[in-house]
Amino acid sequence: MFTINTAILLPFLAAIIILLCLRNVKRIHLGWIVLFIPSLLFIILLQKVPFISRGGTILHQTKWIPSYDINMISHLDGLSMIFGLLITGIGALVILYSIYYLSTNESLVHFYIYLLLFMGSMLGIVFSDHLLMLYVFWELTSISSFLLIAYWYQRKGSRYGARKSLLITVFGGFSMLTGFLLLYAITGTFSIEETIAMASEIKGHPFLIPVMILILLGAFTKSAQFPFHIWLPDAMEAPTPVSAYLHSATMVKAGIYLVARFTPVFGGESMWFWTVTSVGLFTLFWAAFIAIRQTDLKALLAYSTISQLGLIMSLFGVGSLSFHPSVEVGTVLYSQAVFAALFHLINHSTFKGALFMVIGIIDYKAGSRDLRRLGGLMTFMPVSFSIATIGSFSMAGLPPFNGFLSKEMFFTAMLDLQQFNIFSIEGFASLFPIVAWVGSIFTFAYCMILVFQTFTGRYIKPPTGDATEPKFGMLLSPIILALLIIFVFLFPNMLGDYLIKPAVISVYPTINMQSILDVKLWHGFTTEIWMSIGIIVLGTVLYFYRVTYKKVYLVLPPSFSLDHLYHQMLEKADNVAKSMTNFYMTDKVRHYFAYIFICFIVLMGVSLFSLNAFSVSFQQDQQMTIFTWIIASSVVIASVTILLTTSRLTAILLNGYVGFSIALFFVIFHAPDLALTQLVIETVTTTLFLLCFYFLPDWNVKVATHHKRWFRLVVSILVGLVFTLVGLSVKNGRLLPSIASYYEKTEELTGAKNMVNTILGDFRAFDTMLEVVVLFVAGIGIHTIVKFQKKKGVSKLEDK
Repeated sequence: MFTINTAILLPFLAAIIILLCLRNVKRIHLGWIVLFIPSLLFIILLQKVPFISRGGTILHQTKWIPSYDINMISHLDGLSMIFGLLITGIGALVILYSIYYLSTNESLVHFYIYLLLFMGSMLGIVFSDHLLMLYVFWELTSISSFLLIAYWYQRKGSRYGARKSLLITVFGGFSMLTGFLLLYAITGTFSIEETIAMASEIKGHPFLIPVMILILLGAFTKSAQFPFHIWLPDAMEAPTPVSAYLHSATMVKAGIYLVARFTPVFGGESMWFWTVTSVGLFTLFWAAFIAIRQTDLKALLAYSTISQLGLIMSLFGVGSLSFHPSVEVGTVLYSQAVFAALFHLINHSTFKGALFMVIGIIDYKAGSRDLRRLGGLMTFMPVSFSIATIGSFSMAGLPPFNGFLSKEMFFTAMLDLQQFNIFSIEGFASLFPIVAWVGSIFTFAYCMILVFQTFTGRYIKPPTGDATEPKFGMLLSPIILALLIIFVFLFPNMLGDYLIKPAVISVYPTINMQSILDVKLWHGFTTEIWMSIGIIVLGTVLYFYRVTYKKVYLVLPPSFSLDHLYHQMLEKADNVAKSMTNFYMTDKVRHYFAYIFICFIVLMGVSLFSLNAFSVSFQQDQQMTIFTWIIASSVVIASVTILLTTSRLTAILLNGYVGFSIALFFVIFHAPDLALTQLVIETVTTTLFLLCFYFLPDWNVKVATHHKRWFRLVVSILVGLVFTLVGLSVKNGRLLPSIASYYEKTEELTGAKNMVNTILGDFRAFDTMLEVVVLFVAGIGIHTIVKFQKKKGVSKLEDK
C-alpha cells in the first residue's frame, strides 16, 4: 500500500538507485528517467484531493527510534496537500525543462541526485507530524540546496552563494530546533497535531516569547525575510532549473509553511502578529525597492521573489488575528487574509516559475542576462515574450491573470485592519495599506522593466549565442505554467474549493468550510480597484523615468548595506579564528602538553572539590618499611634529576630506573604478575626510546627563562597533585563492590595463572587488539617518515 511515508522516501530511494545503477547511462538524458518520480507522486496526490477537500486527513506512522519517541509520523491535510502538489508538480516541470537546458556533458548524475534529495526533504517537511522529523528534513533541504547552488562549483560566485545560503539557513535551523525543544519542554510531546491541541497551555507559559522568536528565526531565514534575505540573490548563481525550483516554488516556501502550520499555536498573540506582519510588509517594500536597480534579470527576479514572499508572510500575520478572543472567527479579515495568502502562494509559484524559465531561455540562447545588453527580443522570441508578459503582468497584479485576484484580496486584508481595536492596531491601521500600496508600485515598475526593456525597443545583438526560440520541449514547462495563470484567473473557485479552502481549514480547524467566501472576478469600483489604478499610473511613470529615479540609490554608499555587514562579520570572525589558531597552534609539542595538562588541572581539580568527591583515608593501607621509603625517595630524586639533566642518554636511563623501581614496589607488595608486566613494558619502552632518539639531531640545550621554569614547575606539581588526589579518592570512594574478586578466579575461568596477562588477553581481548593495531599503525607511520627522510638525503628528523 502506498503511504505518505513512502512518498517521502521515494525520491531518496531513486537517488540511491541513480548513484548505484544509472551512473553510466549515455543513450538517453537521465532526466527522462528522473521525471517519472515527481510525476508519479503528483498523480498520487491528485487522487487524494477529493478526500482532502471534504475535510479528510491521512495519518501514517513508521517506527524509527521508538526508544526516544522519534517515529516517522506523516500527516496529509489541506495545507500539506497544497505544498505537496507544488513540490511534485513544479518539480516535474523543472526536470522536463532541465532535460533541454542541461547538456549531457554536464555531471547529470550529481544534479539529479541533489534535486531528488531536495525534493524528498521538502516533502518530509510538509508531511511531517513530528517536530524532530521536520527538523531533520529542514536541514536536509539546506544541505541539498547548498549542493545544487554550488553545482557549477568551478565558479567562484556559485561557491560563495552556496556557502552564504548554508550559513544563514542553518543558523535559522538551529534556532528553530531550540524552539522545538522548548515546545517539547512545555507540552511533553513532539507531535505537531498534539502541540496545536495544547495551544492554550503554550500561550500561558513563560517560554512563549522565546519559542516564538526562535521558530520565526527559522522561518525568516528560510523564506528570505528581512534582514536574512541577502542569501537569495547570491543563490541565483545556480543553474536556472535550480532557481526556478528552489527559490521560487519550494525551498523559500518552507518558512511560509512553518508560519502557517504554527499559526494555530501562536495566533492571537501580539508578538506573533506584529513580528510576522511588520517583517513581511517591510520585506515586501524593501525588496521591491531594491529590485528596480538590478541589471541582471535573475537578480531582479530574486528580489521580486523576496518581495512576494514578504507579501504572503504579512497575510499570515494579519490572519493570525482571528485567534484573538475578541475577534469572531469567520470574519472578512479571516477569509481575505489567510485565503489570500494561500492563493497568492500558488499564484506566485506559477508566474515566478514561468519567469525563471524564460530568463533561463534568454540566457541559454542570447548568452546574457544583463539588461544593458538586451533589447528588442520580441521579434525573434515571440513565445518567450508572451510567457514573460503573462508572468510579469500576473506578478504586477493585472487582469486577466491570477495575480490580480490574490493582489486585490491582499489589499482588502490590509484595509480591513482598520476594523479592529486590538494590539493598538488603530494607530497603525492606515500605515499597513500604504506600505502595501507603495511596495506594489515598485513591483509594477520592475515587472515593466523585465518585459519591455528586455523584449521591446532597439534590437541589441547578443554577445554570444543566437536570439531565437529554443526547442519546443524547453518551452513546454513555462507554457504550461502560463496557461495555468490564465486558467486560475478564469476558474479561481475550482482551485479554492478543492485546495485552498481545505488548507484554510487546516489552519483554522473550527471553521465551517461553507463560511469561507468565494473568489469574485469583479467587486465594482472599490478602494482596492482605485489602489490598483494608482499603482498602474505611478508605476508607469516610475518605469519611464527609471533612469532619473535610479539616482536615488546613489545616496546610500555601498558600505551601508546588509551585504557589507555580512562581509564584515565573516571577515572579523575569520580574523578571530586565525588569531586563536595561531595562538595555540605553535608547532611545539611542549605547548600542546601544557594545554592538555592545564585543562586537566582545571576540569578535574575543580570538579573534584566542587562535587565534594575528595576522599582520602590510609587506614586500610599497608605499612611502609624503611626499605620502601628508600626506594620511594630514590624515585623522587630520579624524577627531579630527569628535569635537570642535559644528557639525553641520562634522561632515558633515569626514566627507566623509575619504571623498574615501580616494578620492585609490585614485588614488595606481593603482586608478581604486575611486576612481570611492568618489567616487560619498561624494557620495551626504554629500548624504543633509545631507537627513536638515535634518529633525532643533536640536542641543543636552551636555557629557559626564569618565568618559564616556574610555570613548568607549577604545572607539573599541580598535575601530580591532582592525579594523586583523584587516585586516592577513587580508592576510598567506591560506590559498588570491587570487581577484583571476579578476577581472582582467573585460573579457574581461563586456566591461566598470570592475572594481568589474562585480563589483557582474555577479558579485554578486543580492547588489547585495538591498542596493538594503534601501535602498529603508529609504527608504520614512523617507519614511513624515516624512510621518506632518508630518500631526501636527510638521515635525521627535524627537531621541532
